[in-house]
Order: sequence, then C-alpha cells, then structure tokens
Amino acid sequence: MDEVAKLPPTTWVLVGCAAALGFGLSWVWRWYRHYRARKALRTAVTAGFPDHLIDTLVPDGMGSGFHVDYLLMTPRGIMVIDLRDVRGNIFGGDQMAEWTVMDGARRTTFTNPQSALYDRIAAVKSLAGEVPVEGRIVFTRRGRFPKGLPKWTVMLDGLRSELAAAEFEPPADTAARHSEAWQRVKDAARPSYMADMRRS
Repeated sequence: MDEVAKLPPTTWVLVGCAAALGFGLSWVWRWYRHYRARKALRTAVTAGFPDHLIDTLVPDGMGSGFHVDYLLMTPRGIMVIDLRDVRGNIFGGDQMAEWTVMDGARRTTFTNPQSALYDRIAAVKSLAGEVPVEGRIVFTRRGRFPKGLPKWTVMLDGLRSELAAAEFEPPADTAARHSEAWQRVKDAARPSYMADMRRS
C-alpha cells in the first residue's frame, strides 16, 4: 500500500488516461456494433425497392400523424412496414388484444399491432389516392412464432418472397400514377422522432 502511495503524480495521470481510453474505446465499439446492426437491418428491409422512407410521420388528417417505420415504393404500389425487433417466442393471433413473448423465464406482452397497421395504411391511402397501399408487420430473426404467423405478419427473411408478386414491370401509365402518388406521400411525410421510443 505504501508503494502505491509513493507513485509519482505522472503515473496516476497515465493510469487515469489509460482507464479513460479503455472506457472510451469500449463505448465506441458498442456504438459501432449498434450502428452496423441498424444499417444492416435497414438494408435488409429496403434493398431492391426503387425508393423508400424511414421513420416518417404520416398526417392523419386531424392535425396529428402516425409514425411509420418504413414506406417502400414497389411496382405494385406502396408498402407500409411496421418493424418489430422482439426476442423470444411470440404468441399472437388476429383476435387477441395482446401478444405474448416468452424469452426464457421472462414473459412480456405487447398490444396486437394489426389495428395500428390498419391506421397507418389508411393514412397513407388518403395521400396515395387510387394507388394500392398494403402493409406488413415484419419481425426480425430474433423472434419466432411457434404457433404460426398471424395475418399480415412476416419474418424479415421472408419479406422478399412475400413481395415476390410485385417483381414485374407495370405498364407505363401505371408506373406514372404510382410515381405521382409516391411523390405526394413524400411531400406530406415528415421526419418522426418516435423511432427510438418505439424500439426501446
């Protein structure tokens, strides 16, 4: 103990700097891993589509708006994506008010997301006019549905095959109408700051 007390001040400064550097590098590494994971997730959802919007607020016609995780422009119309990153076995159904998540011994519930998806689809439809608007609740691979997927629910790995029917070249007039509708949605949408709260 006496030997430690006799250390010169410069040694303590170096020890403090080393500790701070170690903490800083650890924080930067965690941030970078989180950034890479989020970037990979965004790419997995949006890859292959002509255009997209992420974390937007779509007006509801009553002075407020609905947060939308992803809006995708597809050849057959506009797709509303509600992304859920939930870990564990998920048990949900069309008629259930709450869906249950079992992650080991931990049990949690969340509100059935289908009705909120319908509200988001309706808000986008009011801007898109006659252009088709669909929606999907997309879960990452951290979650599993042992009893089967509820309506409009899809796993992220299956999103591409779910939209495989959209992989066709629409007639020129249809493409033009879709483009006009997409521009109306983009013009009306605003950045949403609810994303972090929804995903926390």
